[in-house]
Amino acid sequence: MSALSMSQASIPAFEQMLASLLKVLEKGEAYATARKIDPSVLLSTRLFPDMFALTRQVQITCDFAKNTAGRLAGVELPKFADEEKTFEELKARIAKTLDFIHSLDTKAIDASAHRDIAFKLGPRDISLRGDVYLLQFALPNFYFHHSMTYAILRHCGVEIGKMDYMGKVPGFPTF
Repeated sequence: MSALSMSQASIPAFEQMLASLLKVLEKGEAYATARKIDPSVLLSTRLFPDMFALTRQVQITCDFAKNTAGRLAGVELPKFADEEKTFEELKARIAKTLDFIHSLDTKAIDASAHRDIAFKLGPRDISLRGDVYLLQFALPNFYFHHSMTYAILRHCGVEIGKMDYMGKVPGFPTF
């Protein structure tokens, strides 16, 4: 049995879930169109007043994917202006995120398991060992914001289910 590498533990998860995020956004957009709902209504919906709206949830999901992969690879992180206002712009952000992730050297990511990853969290400077950063901080945050996007759209009535959230799982049958 071989050990799971850092790139194997991160890149496929980001790819799978960003692809599923794209699909649930497409379903949200189609839902708004079919019901003649201004798309900005869905994009500005939040589950509770002190939570982020759908648009911000998507932005943060993308940021966790690109920033995590970039930090693990040890490269400069691209800055994305948080200016998306439409479903199309959010889908373009997902595409940019995937393009960046695909540009990274997996060997550099794999070498990050025991290297300290330094980052800012609000005003605080944080440093975590690479494997701890990925598995106990970055991935849980990535999945959280992705699931909030899903939950907001489901709350709005978009007909999506667990398999939409999961996306395509290699080797798993489609229903």
